[in-house]
Amino acid sequence: MAIGFNTPKQLFGNKALDDFPKIHVFKYTVHLMRILGIESSADETAAAVVENGERLLSNAVASSLDLHIAFGGIVPEIAARSHLEVITPVIQDALNSAKCTWNDIDATAVTYGPGLGGSLLVGVVTAKTLAQALNKPLYAINHVEAHIYANFITSGPASYQLPAKPPALPLLALIVSGGHSHLIYLKNHDDYKVIGRTLDDAVGEAFDKVAKMLGLPYPGGPSIEKMAIKGNPSAFKLPRAQIRNSYDFSFSGLKTAVLRAAQTAVGKDYTLPSSALPELLSERQKADLAASFQATALESLVNTLEKAAQDYSPASVVIGGGVAASQPLRKLVKTRLKTGVDYTDVGLCTDNGAMVASLAFYKSKNISPSDIDTLDIDPSLSM
Repeated sequence: MAIGFNTPKQLFGNKALDDFPKIHVFKYTVHLMRILGIESSADETAAAVVENGERLLSNAVASSLDLHIAFGGIVPEIAARSHLEVITPVIQDALNSAKCTWNDIDATAVTYGPGLGGSLLVGVVTAKTLAQALNKPLYAINHVEAHIYANFITSGPASYQLPAKPPALPLLALIVSGGHSHLIYLKNHDDYKVIGRTLDDAVGEAFDKVAKMLGLPYPGGPSIEKMAIKGNPSAFKLPRAQIRNSYDFSFSGLKTAVLRAAQTAVGKDYTLPSSALPELLSERQKADLAASFQATALESLVNTLEKAAQDYSPASVVIGGGVAASQPLRKLVKTRLKTGVDYTDVGLCTDNGAMVASLAFYKSKNISPSDIDTLDIDPSLSM
């Protein structure tokens, strides 16, 4: 026989309800911390709103790449002027896309180094002005460290392909771009060490320089990847730097080896300037050199990453920076590493404000906001 109480009288009889202690119901509100991140270290002017370090609400980017193509690399003065022209509308676009007003923003964050001095200055001055005028806390962010945190963004617009969950700690991070090649062991959010770095050229810089030798457009990474599809990666035997007992990288020797191979391929000696090569090399030679260089450079990265993963046994591995968008790199990592790698969206591999905002959220748990009066750029900032 089922017994149920449907009314207070059935439950308590004739006892007056006022005789019982009052039951208070409390409503708990979970505060969502929304941070506006600003990034302007190179040629991208970027701003984004990220919630609690993991939910992407907006990601606005304006690139001055087209202005630099004719020069085969970033021209600092042109980049800085472009930042000046677009930074205000980019920030407003980020707010509009996130459906936020300034009242919805809890803090701001900005890259203060490393990077191009003029470019950094535009972002930092803008962020300081906003933080002071709106009375918002401001967090100064290291650009290289921020690339790690692009991988902590796990939800956002449907157009983004994001990891299902944030990477587990401790993690091993390979940061590879036009200006940086770093291998970082992150034990906790406030405890990391750089275990490897390039001794000369960054890998992305090497891609740019080799692309220029072959007469391929800037930036070099995508151009070489496209050309390499047509080539034979075994056509030219190129050296890999052997750095004993180290997780460091070196690409200067590889770049020189490509130059010598190209000079020999067209029947010339070392006195032939690299600027003359594009007209002398055949399309087949260009494709084979691109494929051979790409295979060797990526093999060097993955060899070192694999060694570090074996030695440190991290819970997860992440790859960040513009070169992380390379599909050949992703395929090689997948075949070589036992620890699975979840990649962030290609749009978050290159410079963006979302990675800046995500890192700022984790920093806000352990450090105080930056002093607006003393914060300055640091173009040579190290980790």
